[in-house]
Formats: sequence, C-alpha cells, structure tokens
Amino acid sequence: MIQTPYLLFLGDAPDQLAAKVAQGIRDWRPENAVGQLRLPGCGADVKVPDMDLAAAKAAGAKTLVIGVANRGGVISEAWKEVLIEALGMGFDIASGLHNLLRDENDLMAAARVNGRTLFDVRIPSVAYPIANGKKRSGKRCLAIGTDCSVGKMYTGLAMDVEMQKRGMKSTFRPTGQTGILITGGGVPLDAVIADFMAGAVEYLTPDNDDDHWDHIEGQGSLFHVSYSGVTMALIHGGQPDALVLAHEPTRTHMRGLPDYDLPSLEALRDTALPLARIANPKAQVTGISVNTAAMGEDEALSYLEALEKRMGLPTVDTYRQGGARLVDALDAI
Repeated sequence: MIQTPYLLFLGDAPDQLAAKVAQGIRDWRPENAVGQLRLPGCGADVKVPDMDLAAAKAAGAKTLVIGVANRGGVISEAWKEVLIEALGMGFDIASGLHNLLRDENDLMAAARVNGRTLFDVRIPSVAYPIANGKKRSGKRCLAIGTDCSVGKMYTGLAMDVEMQKRGMKSTFRPTGQTGILITGGGVPLDAVIADFMAGAVEYLTPDNDDDHWDHIEGQGSLFHVSYSGVTMALIHGGQPDALVLAHEPTRTHMRGLPDYDLPSLEALRDTALPLARIANPKAQVTGISVNTAAMGEDEALSYLEALEKRMGLPTVDTYRQGGARLVDALDAI
C-alpha cells in the first residue's frame, strides 16, 4: 500500500493541465495532500503550501507523488536530483508515468540503499481476458470527451459522490493513474496490451446488483488521433447504459495537436452513440459535463444555459455545481 499523506511533486510542469495528477489528488483527497514541490519555471499551482523536502517531512508526508502527466510519460533528468534526495530522506516515491521508476537504475539504487519503495501504479497487476461482449447485470456510466483532459474523471467522481450521498449503490471505477492514486485501485488501461483493453474494462466492471451504477473513468477522445484507441476500449468493454459528454469550451485545438480542431458536441454525440450501441443497444446520452475553469462565474453560467438549450440535455460543470442533475438523469433511466 502507498503510504499517505503525500508531497505532490509538480516538477517543471509547463501548465496547469500537465499537473492534472496532483490537481486530482488535491481536489478529491485533500487530506492526503500535505504540500507541493515545484522546480524553477513550473507553470502549475494546485493551491497547497509550497514545501521543500525537509518541510514536507516535518509536516508528516510519507510519499512523494509525481503529480505530472507529461506527453509520453517521461521521468525528466531534471527531476532526478530531487527524487534521489527524497529517497535519502526517507520518502517513498509513487508515479503513474509510462516511464517506470523501476527502469531507472539510479532511482532503484537509491531506493535499495535507503530501504524505500518505488510504486509504479501504471503497471497492470492482472492477466486480463480478451473481451467477450456478454451483457452484465448492473448499470454503467461513461464520460466521453471532445478532447483529452476535459474533466471526464471529475465527472465520474462527482456523480459517484452524489449517489453515495443519496444512499444509492455506486462505485467509481478508475482507469488511469490519477484515479488509481485517489481511490487506491483500478486498471491502468493505457498500459494494458491493446488486445486486452476491452477485456480489462469488463473485468473492472463485473456483474452487479440491477440498481448499482459503475462510473467508469473516461480516457482520451474518439477524435484524438493519438489516444482514440483507449476510448474505444472503454466504450465496448464498458457497455455503458449512459454516456455523459465532456467538453472544455475555451480550447483552440486538440490537446497536443495544434493542427486539429475540437469536434462539436453534436459530432461527439452522433459518433459515440452508434459505437456504444454495438455493445449495448440501449445506450443513451444522458447529460453534458463542461469544464468552465477558464471562465468567470457569470460567463460560465450563461454558457451552460445556452448549451443546455441547444443540446436538450442537462448541462453542468460538476466542479462548480456538483453532479446532482446528471444523477437525476441516470435515475430516470
């Protein structure tokens, strides 16, 4: 088990989105976020105290969590000095990057010398089956996005929290490193061999009570040429009864792809729903979740109201407003 609380390492993250792992932990498990450690030039801030290693140790932090999700998931050489020093001071290190801690000889050596543990949460721990497409009992909801990093995980977490408050049967099912670090378990889906991804989602969302909802953490986007494959695995392996469209309206292009425009929400709806109905003919689009963090309050509320009128679906920012209206829509199915 990864020891809590955490020191969130933001390193030299160029912007706030690059620190989405740290931001997710801070927002959903604030009791585990003692502080943040930022290197010179860091463009992110998750609004917890800035600390060096000594201050974090004195504050009780036990694990340094690499809170950055950079393109390619690489452990930067610029981070190594801090990581090795952290191991020497008695911290464990946890990471969800594709570049594994255990593959870095200098980090492994420092961990051995100091009796510390390296946690690579993006390593599949189960021999997942190939998907069989058999219909499972229980209900499932999946947030799908116009782009990457638009709030799909926040949507699922917010809906799960709302259902728990109401005494409904609900489970959040993590499929990425941030969700796994928040909840302590899940499937690191983009590290699963492609042929087994849909089967891993079936494994993650097994038969359940008829009135139980699984909220499957969304990944990628059907319209993102780099990461569409993982989205397809979630759609077919998850067999969602409900799809929630997720969007960030201030983007000028797809994340990391300056030559690609974002699709409209209508295009996302009309592309995703037929694909979902291959595995679950009763699948429905039930709501829209919009990340309005870059907007002021009045602008955000006006945008949400206009979008709801245009699309004819309950439309909310789950971070500002919670997931109640999206849960109401599921409860009506």
